[in-house]
Amino acid sequence: MTSISPPPFRIYLLRHAEAAAAQSGGRDFDRPLNDNGFAAAEIVADQAVDKGYRPELVISSTAARCRQTAEAVRRSLDPSVEFRFVDSLYNGTRETYLALLAAQTTVNSVMLVGHNPNILQTLEALIGHDALAKALPKGFPTAGLAVLEPIEDAGAASNGWLLADFVSE
Repeated sequence: MTSISPPPFRIYLLRHAEAAAAQSGGRDFDRPLNDNGFAAAEIVADQAVDKGYRPELVISSTAARCRQTAEAVRRSLDPSVEFRFVDSLYNGTRETYLALLAAQTTVNSVMLVGHNPNILQTLEALIGHDALAKALPKGFPTAGLAVLEPIEDAGAASNGWLLADFVSE
């Protein structure tokens, strides 16, 4: 597994909001958010900012539904926050997500906007299976935002990160 050291102060993992159903002949990559998804993305972005969650860098998949979720975050944040759109998050693996996080050594906080199952698997890799099962027994919902902080004295069941909060609509 990719080690994240030195870690950012805080990691945010945001699963894209609810997408429209696949259309016959359409590409999965191009599926936009549906009306519920647009509303949920705005709600979660606003709730996160109200709680003081402000990443320095947002890295999003280039898929339409992730871009639209990231845009809801952008509208809630200070205009100086940097946004990057990365193709490899669309079909990437958990290792891709972890490697992107590990590469962010010049920022104190970073948000990944991505897809399931990779968001869920990344969260599990960072906090451990038992903590994940306890915190999200029904899985990682659409428009869910996991807020992670480093643990100074990580135990055997942890991989160095604590799920400090989970924001959803």
